[in-house]
Formats: sequence, C-alpha cells, structure tokens
Amino acid sequence: MFPLRDDRPTSTFPLVTVLLIAACVLVYLHEKTLNDFSDNFFIARYALIPAHFRPVTLVTSMFMHASFLHILGNMIFLWAFGKSLEDAMGHVKFFSFYMLCGIIAGIVQMYFSADSRVPTVGASGAIAGVMGAYLLKFPRAYIHTLIFIIFFVTTTEIPAWFFVVFWFGTQLLGGYGSLTTTQVASGGTAWFAHIGGFLAGMLLVTVMGTRNRYVQRRENVW
Repeated sequence: MFPLRDDRPTSTFPLVTVLLIAACVLVYLHEKTLNDFSDNFFIARYALIPAHFRPVTLVTSMFMHASFLHILGNMIFLWAFGKSLEDAMGHVKFFSFYMLCGIIAGIVQMYFSADSRVPTVGASGAIAGVMGAYLLKFPRAYIHTLIFIIFFVTTTEIPAWFFVVFWFGTQLLGGYGSLTTTQVASGGTAWFAHIGGFLAGMLLVTVMGTRNRYVQRRENVW
C-alpha cells in the first residue's frame, strides 16, 4: 500500500514538507553524480554507522537514500502525512518536531545495533514520527491509497487509523524478526528506527502541541 494523500483540507502551504522533500532529492541526485570511490567516501562520512558513530550523522543520514525506490517511497509517505501535520503545528514547530523524531529514531536504531558496521540512511525514522503524530491528531481522516494486488492496481480510501496501525504492526513484526538475525545479515530495513521514530512522534506531538488556530478549527469541525 502506498499513501497518495489524505482528505484533510489545509489552510497553509506545506513549505517545510516541500523543502524536506527537495533536500532529500538534491542529496540523492548529488550521490548519483559520484563515482564509486567518492560515493563510498560520502556514505562513510555522512551515513549513520553505529560502530563508528559520529553525532552529526544522526542528522545527515536523514537526507540520504540508498536507491530510487527508497527515496520515492519515503517521499510519498512524507507528502501524504506531512502536509496536514505541518498545517496543524506550524512551519517552525513542525521542522523541529521532524528533526527530533529523526534523531531519536537514529539513537534507538543504534541501541539495537551498536556494533553494526552497516550504514543506516533514510528519512523513514522521522517520517515514522510524522505518522505517529498523525494517528493521534487525525485518526478519522482518510488516506487515498494506491494498492497492488498481484497484477491488479487500484486506489481506495482507507481510514488513517487503520493504515497507520497496520503499518506500525508490520514494523513491530519486522523488528522482532530482526532480533533473531546475525549482525552479518542485519542490513536492510532499520525496523527499530521506524519503531523509535513512531513512538517519539506520538510523545513529541503531545508535548509540543498544535497551534491555537488549528485547535479552534478542529473543535468547530468535530
């Protein structure tokens, strides 16, 4: 399932969401211009590598992606869930929230793979935080979703609470499964970054709150 957009009208342009997507795309395009040696150096310097941890990589790794499908999937999720949350929180608060979720996600991933030399890259930990916050703020929204069923492709409206809970359930299962793998085979999805980011998002949006204008508008709707 790929979320395309939600059904909530917004009153502000999602500036931060667009800029985050643009930044990730630009970094990815930059990587594609590098030769193998330069790309390996770039990854070693800016990706999150738990066994060779550098604090700055908690931030830089959030803007790096391993493949076209990796960045495409992440940016689709960020657009689908980010613009409504940014509208609710405001640009500055949303940006701070997003970065904190990504940093916490990286720390959680490192805790479960402290000796790993596998580079961890991607915005999915921060985006998981956005989804966790979305679940709390817009559980009654609907997500226009692209669905693949073998060779059949269709779109449908799925309740946001179901989509997000189902997604989080797959992350829990994946995280549990990864605990039984060896370090050599531990590459792939950073399950615990997703889990940590999601839970961080739920906590942070509760602490940081939303704008008064949004709260008032929400009361009028519900």
